[in-house]
Amino acid sequence: MKASSLRRILNLWPPFIASGIRVVEFSDDFRHARVELRMRLWNRNYVGTHFGGSLFAMTDPFWMIMVKERIGRGYMVWDKAAEIEFVKPGRGTVHAEFDLDESVLDELRTAAANGDKALRWFDADVIDTQGDVVARVRKQIYVRRKREKPTDEPA
Repeated sequence: MKASSLRRILNLWPPFIASGIRVVEFSDDFRHARVELRMRLWNRNYVGTHFGGSLFAMTDPFWMIMVKERIGRGYMVWDKAAEIEFVKPGRGTVHAEFDLDESVLDELRTAAANGDKALRWFDADVIDTQGDVVARVRKQIYVRRKREKPTDEPA
């Protein structure tokens, strides 16, 4: 799938629409993405700031998608774990950016070369319009080479 098509699909995805999340950029080579979350009446928490679930949701799929699209067809890629640290109350429009370096993909390919799983943490900060960090999100991505399917041919 093209990155531009995926961006349009994600922008029409009900969980993103309902949360006020918008994918602003997705580079053609899946190495960069930028996502925004705008404050709306329906995505505020009890004290009038961004709902923590929306802050997490805006960052959730991107590292997995980017690694999966870039590493090659011979690999399984999954989300394994996640952490979020709320640094300050989020108000107004906030954004997160994701940049994937080829060197990281090379590390994952090397770690998974013999069939073992490779686990790697990726970080993304959610930033407000003043440039302050609102939340720090970490995602652990699981990568493993796909196993060869056995053939049913007689020996």
